[in-house]
Amino acid sequence: MIKDIPRRKVEDLAIAILPPAGDTDDELWDVYLINLQEEVIQNVLITSRGYGELNGEKRKTATLRHFFAQIGPLQIEKIEPLPPALFTLTNEYWVSFSLNDHLYDKKYIFVKGSIDPSNFTLIPFLNRKGVMIR
Repeated sequence: MIKDIPRRKVEDLAIAILPPAGDTDDELWDVYLINLQEEVIQNVLITSRGYGELNGEKRKTATLRHFFAQIGPLQIEKIEPLPPALFTLTNEYWVSFSLNDHLYDKKYIFVKGSIDPSNFTLIPFLNRKGVMIR
């Protein structure tokens, strides 16, 4: 029965969104998955999508899927570029992975307006500022 399936909490995993580094003409921001654990995570599947209202109309982006066979301990992986035009939508990243023969999953939701310099924090391993959800 479903009550017999153990629910394991995802810990020490984060999604970070950072503005372009340095003096570049590129306006795309970078989205990263950060493994803050001391162990390798495997079969990492990430789906990303945006949804919300723009100018009074309901909008949604295509759902993108990203796969990494493994992400090492204390390692960071770039997921995708994100155009600033999508900051007016809610941006959702659903991460599923395997650790020690158990499956885990967690949704990371950046609500409309949350990707803003007022919410910046120092991002581990990159030593740059951005928005991060753990």
